[in-house]
Amino acid sequence: MTSAVVFAYHNVGVKCLAALLRHKVIVPLVVTHRDNPGENIWFDSVEALAKANAIPVITPDDPNTPEIVAELKKLAPDFLFSFYYRHMLRPEVLAIPRRGAFNLHGSLLPKYRGRVPVNWAIIKGEKETGVTLHEMVEKPDAGRIVDQMTVPILPDDQALDVINKITAAAEAVLGRALPRLIDGSAVLKPQDLGQGSYFGGRKPGDGIIDWHDSAQNIHNLIRAVAPPYPGAATTINGRTVKITRSALAPERFAHSNPGCLNVSSERCIALCGDGKMLRILQMEIDNQTYQEGELSSVLGVGIHTLEN
Repeated sequence: MTSAVVFAYHNVGVKCLAALLRHKVIVPLVVTHRDNPGENIWFDSVEALAKANAIPVITPDDPNTPEIVAELKKLAPDFLFSFYYRHMLRPEVLAIPRRGAFNLHGSLLPKYRGRVPVNWAIIKGEKETGVTLHEMVEKPDAGRIVDQMTVPILPDDQALDVINKITAAAEAVLGRALPRLIDGSAVLKPQDLGQGSYFGGRKPGDGIIDWHDSAQNIHNLIRAVAPPYPGAATTINGRTVKITRSALAPERFAHSNPGCLNVSSERCIALCGDGKMLRILQMEIDNQTYQEGELSSVLGVGIHTLEN
């Protein structure tokens, strides 16, 4: 029988752990995270799935301690898998599995190596992204590729839409790669990192809208950080709000007044830095969500100033 220690979190972690169990892989240990009470936990629990299958679970702050390394060595797994686990694993951990350590990353490597790849792909205006199962090495997301799958990013897709596509693709990629990894027939392809990119993590403050940017770029930012992520923020009449859904307005005419918000009883139009306009379809004000047609009753009809 094939065995694997699993480091996992998030919906991708849940789906991929379930896929391993369906393929009769023995999982002697799951390493996951304690949920952060300050974080919006909108995704499923790896820990709950593991416990439902009588798999031991640990949630260390540091998975690379000598004690955990010693425990992993005693387990002597064939494989180690990382599915949306947030901590880097050091070489001494990666060297433990007899047949290799593999990670499932949410992009088409070597593009968008690093943190929050789905959010970055939307911000950068990509029309597609995907998932990559790859060998883990000391350098993040740099190991040889086992398999990949592409998913589309539609013009108005928000981050959660793409995450859901990524989750389904991750399960599919792992399912088709596992037999080849287990029987030794998988052909691993080196990455050309020079053809890729690396991005760091994002903070809520990175979601502040610059209204002198283009309408397309602002639309991309709003989509990329929409709930369940922290949201794209701006200030209207001294009040901080979050814009949670938008659409590019028809290009009927240009303007020269970026940073203005035109609110009518039916429409809410933001003027952007490239002379184009953005419809504001949904806004969060004082933790209350309002649709476009409701904004006039909250903000008032007329022209309002948008501040960065």
